[in-house]
Amino acid sequence: MARDIGLEELIREELQSVSGISSKSMFGGQAWLLNGNLLCGARDDGMLVRLGKGRDTWALQITGVEPMLSRGRVMHGWVRCKSNVYGEDSLRTQLFSRALEFVRTLPGK
Repeated sequence: MARDIGLEELIREELQSVSGISSKSMFGGQAWLLNGNLLCGARDDGMLVRLGKGRDTWALQITGVEPMLSRGRVMHGWVRCKSNVYGEDSLRTQLFSRALEFVRTLPGK
């Protein structure tokens, strides 16, 4: 699976001022972690965002946001966003704000 360098750059810019962020290759793309916990990812088929179980309903109402699937199974609390979503600054910022809010509640690894 090819990487989406443009999406990776958008995510880097969005997270540049957040302390505790690291990144590594995962899921056939690039993943970002907050204090060792997965936060989001970039692949050529979209942006993955971890909102937390039961915290993704609002996002799934947005055209271009779908549940994340892994091997045909829904990964509850994770969403996959298409370019019309991550390309809109206000939506992307809102998704990251909610993801950071959730992942900050998790114990660091």
